[in-house]
Amino acid sequence: MVDSVYLAELSWPQFAEKVGAGAPVFLPLGTTEQHGPHLPLNVDVVLPTGVCERVAREVGGLVAPTIPYGYKSMPRSGGGEAFPGTLSLDANTFSLVVRDVIRGLGHHGVRRLVVLNGHFENAWPSVEGLDLGLRELRRDGITDMQVMRLEYWDFVERATLDRLFPNGFPGTELEHASLLETSLMLLLKPELVEMDKVPSDGPAKFPTYDRFPVPKDYGLPPSGVLADARGSSAEKGGWLMANHVELIAKAVRKEFGL
Repeated sequence: MVDSVYLAELSWPQFAEKVGAGAPVFLPLGTTEQHGPHLPLNVDVVLPTGVCERVAREVGGLVAPTIPYGYKSMPRSGGGEAFPGTLSLDANTFSLVVRDVIRGLGHHGVRRLVVLNGHFENAWPSVEGLDLGLRELRRDGITDMQVMRLEYWDFVERATLDRLFPNGFPGTELEHASLLETSLMLLLKPELVEMDKVPSDGPAKFPTYDRFPVPKDYGLPPSGVLADARGSSAEKGGWLMANHVELIAKAVRKEFGL
């Protein structure tokens, strides 16, 4: 018998058995987006998948295939759509993908679902998809599905951030491709990180508003790294991951009564 937390690696009878026993299912939401010259385009797939995998092991859950395309990258949180390799969906398209996956999971017996976001811009379109999915399930007579929706980076202790940023935390948005994501990638996929290519052209200095079309003098570093990735390490990634797993697992147990 295959022993895996990954839903797609199970046979359908194994999936049905685990879900029938009340296993929560984790749905990671990612995208394919530039993360500077030192990180791959799949950072926002690797990181939420890695968090979900570890939390699922803690709570007896399963991890559904990660959605690898997300809502459009924005300059002040992801660098923007102009970087080669950044492949995005319209908000409506992304919401409908989330809707369809949630509807399918519900029809196949899933009653505890954790939608875990790994791409900043996915936040509100994922809420729309979740709302539409539950609406359609209610229409079909399925009214007992419970869902948690969260961003993994919100689950970190203040003491850990102070330890990582003794001179002050720049904020989640500016940490795009910077110390947090680079350290987590060094923990999960070190073979995909090229630390000798970490740039020093940041941090970004954006105005407190958006401009369309994006002007050339918008404050975006040419590298696409919004803060500073220097000093990243697998050890620091481990500090973060320990917080993410402990705090998310605690929340899942509380909300689902596990």
